[in-house]
Amino acid sequence: MRVENVYIESLGVVLPEWASAEEAVAEGKLDAEIQAANGLTGAHIAGDVPAMDMAVEAARIALDRSKVDPEDLGAHIHTAVHYQAPEGAYPPGYVLRELGLGRLPALYLQQGCDGMLSALDVAIGKLTGAAGAGSVLLTTGENFSSPTMDRWKGFGQAYILGDGAAAALISDEGGFAEVRSLNSGVLHELEKWHRGDGPLLLREDAGSMSDMADRAQRFTEREMPLSETMEKLTLFDLEVIQRSLVDAGLNATDLAKVVPINMDGRMIEYSIMLPLGLTMERCSWEFGRSVGHVGGADVFITLEHLVRTRQVAPGEHVLLVSQGPGWLCSAAVVTVTGVPHWAE
Repeated sequence: MRVENVYIESLGVVLPEWASAEEAVAEGKLDAEIQAANGLTGAHIAGDVPAMDMAVEAARIALDRSKVDPEDLGAHIHTAVHYQAPEGAYPPGYVLRELGLGRLPALYLQQGCDGMLSALDVAIGKLTGAAGAGSVLLTTGENFSSPTMDRWKGFGQAYILGDGAAAALISDEGGFAEVRSLNSGVLHELEKWHRGDGPLLLREDAGSMSDMADRAQRFTEREMPLSETMEKLTLFDLEVIQRSLVDAGLNATDLAKVVPINMDGRMIEYSIMLPLGLTMERCSWEFGRSVGHVGGADVFITLEHLVRTRQVAPGEHVLLVSQGPGWLCSAAVVTVTGVPHWAE
């Protein structure tokens, strides 16, 4: 999908206290061999701060940095991976109430770790379609400090789960980065990879996020070898990425930075960077390896860091890539158009 006249007007990020992977190894929470192999150095941990409260704070930062009048917001989209509130609650309503915003149309997306790029996809439609929203606020927040989750190794050997939040103000009137393209898709052949064999009705033996890694392992043991699974998803992801590069009128060599989700650097190198003919120096992994995997927030947390620390400059192109169970993949190309006032 080629995109015109859609901009990232501002970003807000909240990252709580940091904990090192080395300390987790010393405390017996993480295997030293796994940590040495995946190269992940730590994660941010929120303790008893609710995920939605961090999302609200990230939104406040984005709004404070923005030239958009909150009264002129056209829509709100909230997305999340893990627990937000008791079942039956509506997280966007909480965020809007806490921010003191008007009665905006709002959506709650549950697109896994692809959440914020999926939200951007919907926002593009809100801005360029019949809604004529003008500006859309995107929010997300995660707190994996849960008795049912093991942040250090419960999501498999390629991830450490991190807490935090991100917000983005998307506008049709300008911003520090222009969205040039966005494409997404679902590789449904791998849908069972994370669903497993559990019941489709809610019962006591229904699966939860805490056993997702085990379900994925059983799938590769019984249904499809891991090598074949990785080949399928890599080719699929690259197809999505290539469509976004073509729609943006760019080649991979035109990219200043590639921003993936925060995971094992080997997976990023072999599934994204090498197929694109790019070295890891073009990737944001050196920053992301210390943040932890904050669900769908990863790509905007990293983009905010790159812009704020001036690691990307006006005229440079950035590829944002995220995935989620299903198998979901989204890729967006943005071009930095200016230096925001909140850059260092």
